[in-house]
Formats: sequence, C-alpha cells, structure tokens
Amino acid sequence: MELHERLSHSAAGEISQPPGDPFAELKDRIHVELIDDLGRQLFASDFQRTGLAANVTGVVRERLEQEPGISREDRERLVGELSDDIMGHGPLERLLADDSVSEIMVNGPHDVWIEREGRLHRTTARFTDESHLRRIINKMVAEVGRRVDETQPMVDARLPDGSRINAIIPPLSLSGALLTIRKFGSERLNLDDLIRLGTLSPETIDLLRRCVEARLNVLISGGTGTGKTTLLNALSAAIPDSERIVTIEDAAELRLAQRHVLRLECRPSNIEGEGEVTVRELVRNSLRMRPDRIIVGEVRGAEALDMLQALNTGHDGSLSTVHANSPRDGLARLETMVLMAGYDLPLRAIRQQIASALDLVIHLERIHDGSRKVIAITEVQRVESDVITLQDLYRFQLETASDHTVVGRLVGTGLRPGFLEKFHKRGVKLPAWLSSPDSNSHASEMARPEGLV
Repeated sequence: MELHERLSHSAAGEISQPPGDPFAELKDRIHVELIDDLGRQLFASDFQRTGLAANVTGVVRERLEQEPGISREDRERLVGELSDDIMGHGPLERLLADDSVSEIMVNGPHDVWIEREGRLHRTTARFTDESHLRRIINKMVAEVGRRVDETQPMVDARLPDGSRINAIIPPLSLSGALLTIRKFGSERLNLDDLIRLGTLSPETIDLLRRCVEARLNVLISGGTGTGKTTLLNALSAAIPDSERIVTIEDAAELRLAQRHVLRLECRPSNIEGEGEVTVRELVRNSLRMRPDRIIVGEVRGAEALDMLQALNTGHDGSLSTVHANSPRDGLARLETMVLMAGYDLPLRAIRQQIASALDLVIHLERIHDGSRKVIAITEVQRVESDVITLQDLYRFQLETASDHTVVGRLVGTGLRPGFLEKFHKRGVKLPAWLSSPDSNSHASEMARPEGLV
C-alpha cells in the first residue's frame, strides 16, 4: 500500500467528535482531501519541500474560504492547525519545537504529557480523535520508511532529527494508540555544562578527562533517562582528534566532534522478518575496520561478549553505557548478557573477562527533585574468591535544602586508584592530588564531609 494511501485509509471510518470542537469533521475532511491531492510530495526531501509548505497553507486557506459561517479568527487558527497536521506533526509540533521538553508521552487523543527538567507535566495539546492520532503516528513512522498497523502494531523508529519514537496500537494496546517520543537535544552538552548543572564537580571532570586520554575502558551505568548518553557524548570530547573512532548504536544518538568518526546503526527486520542487522554483528564487523576506539551506545544483549573480547584484545579506551541500578548491578547485567550469547561459560571466566576489560564504572541517578547526578565513580579491580572487587573513588553525599532541592556533592573516598600505571604508560599526567607526595592525606581530607572536624 502506498504511503499516502495508508495515511488516507487511517483517516477514514467513524469519527468520534469530542465536545467543544465543532470543526472536527471539517478538519478531517480537508486533511484527507489534501493528502489525496499531494500524495508523495509530503515525503519529499527538505529541498523539494521548501515551497510545499507555502503551497499547502495557500490551498488550505482557499478551501476554508469556501466554507460558510467561519469567523476570520477561527479560519486563521484552522489554517495553522491543518498546516501543522499536513506538513508537521499536528498538536505535537509546538512541543517538538520546545527545547525545554525532553520527552513527549501521548496516552490517547486527549491526554498528552511532557517531561521538562525531569518532572512530568500534563499539557493542553489535544488530538481531534483516535483517527487523528493514528494519522500523525503513521506520518511519523512513514518518514523513516517504517509502518505500524494491525499486522505490525508496535514500532520503534528514529525521526530525521535523531529523536526516538515508540508507538503501539490495538490490539496490543488496550487504551488505544500510544506514542512516546524521546527528543534529541538540539545542543550537545560538554563537560563544563555538566559542572554548571551540578552533575559532576570540576575535580571529577578533570579525573575523567584524564582517564579517557589514558585510554581507560569506561562503562556508564544508570536507569532510564538519567543522562547516560549525554555523559558519554561529553566524555568523548576528550578523545584525541587523531584517533579513528567507530560508534555502534541501536538508534543513532551520539554526536562526536572528532574528524575520524565512523557511525554504525543496527537495522530491524522488515515486514517479512528478514534483513535484521544486530549490534553484535556490527561489533564483530567493527573489529575489521581498524578502530582505535569502539564506542557502543548501549550494551543490551549478546554483543556484551564480543565487546569484552574486543576490550581484552587491544581496543583500549572504549566507552559504553548499560541500564543498571548500581555499579555492581551493571557488572551483573554484563554477566547475564554474556550468557545470552549462547555459550556455556563458567561465571568465574566471565567475571575475569569483565574485570580485565573494564577500568571504571560511572553511575548516574535521577534524584527526587528531577536533577540528574553522578552518584558514584567506581574502579573495577580484580576477581577475588569468584567476586569482582570494586572500590569507590567518589561517592555522592546527599544534602537537601529547605526547598527540597538537592545540593549534595561528590566526595572523594581517599582510596588511591589502581589504574595509575596506565596513566604513566600513556604519558598522561596525574591529577594534582594524586601526584603530590602527601596524596593520601589530601585524599582523606577530601573524604571528610563538610562541617565535620
């Protein structure tokens, strides 16, 4: 079925008009007519669509002028709404254009929520009815060559600007069509921005920057929406411009500024169930591309085994993220994902691989006030008695102000890291507090909470 035919088909059928919108039938009729008239022009490239928006606005205005009983104010409002529906994403257009919105959640045609600064807010955005919502979902996924219908009622896709969308419709959803959009930030945050936001302190930023320069293997752990990819993007800025970097992602989100970056993205299967390319296959292929560093956007399956083997065979300085509730949970998840590769490996062998491959785990959490903080910077050491030993270099000391905002900070534990040999090997200078003769006493002073003697 052609793309515009699918859009037109989704608009057909019964229309349940909500009270308070007397123009619902009119908007639906004009919308379907214009989709039938314009057809594939709606899916042309940006260059070809340059003059199309003005043309659509003109045609909509002409058709509305032929409708009796509409005031000038209502007519101009309808022109804007119909233009957004046809050329953009309808009621979501202004939310997508708002840089302060990080996530959009559509729980039905009349229930739209957003996330702003880590907190959920209900919006006044409304779709006309279920058919209207389905049209917008179909338009979004059709832009990237995907489809969603009764035979394939669930879809993950990435918009041209990098935003991730997930849509699920009946019969899988018992609440009607549901849409979730994780917006792609227009600005890339750097390490200085993370200091300003309170995610990290200048001292820890300096240490992490030197760790990346010294080619330590770093794993970033945390829950959903804690800022793992944002931190990974910021840390990648410390990679020298002369190195060849391969990035592997499920949905492309990373934006590295270096000149020699090769971006790989996995591909889902088509409607016949063929053509899938997994992250694991891309990790294997990247080893043949002569990478200096391999950056896996998120480890979530059997590719964990291939990534660990790559890190243990000379591909130092790699970065990745994993969903976990703590640094130790992150390593436990890696163990589970290695077993998903289908090999009957003993746990001790897997843990030795993990301890040998990883040097550092950075754990993030979303605090109750909505802010995102680095909770722990933890060194991965060796396997002792079949257990991977970890030592915290920094821990977050939680302090809450009178207005319930978090004013805590990362505090050094006073423990000297064991990876300093790699700093010497790579010619990277140690931080001042580690290179001074009395570093142990200085570290102990750092570990002392403020206000205590």
